[in-house]
Amino acid sequence: MAKEKYDFGEIVDLIHSTKNKGLLQDFLLALTTPHEQRVMARRVEIVKRLVVGQTQHQIALDLKIGVSTVTRGQRELNLGRFKIMRNSKHTQRLK
Repeated sequence: MAKEKYDFGEIVDLIHSTKNKGLLQDFLLALTTPHEQRVMARRVEIVKRLVVGQTQHQIALDLKIGVSTVTRGQRELNLGRFKIMRNSKHTQRLK
């Protein structure tokens, strides 16, 4: 059985081209399950807190999650990802 190929770049292109917040929200809600939406929102919250310097243990305690979940976000930050979250207005509110 051949592997199916999916173009993640197509999703990125669609999101990037959507200038209307309502259309973007509609697209993301249709694309994801409620569970996936909660998981993504939690990941963003973890990264926001890491960016402003909260400790992994404090984040895990506050969000009632395992430290390993927070460590994954820290690893991605260390790899240089989440550039959009650094110095963003969303993380500035936490400082």
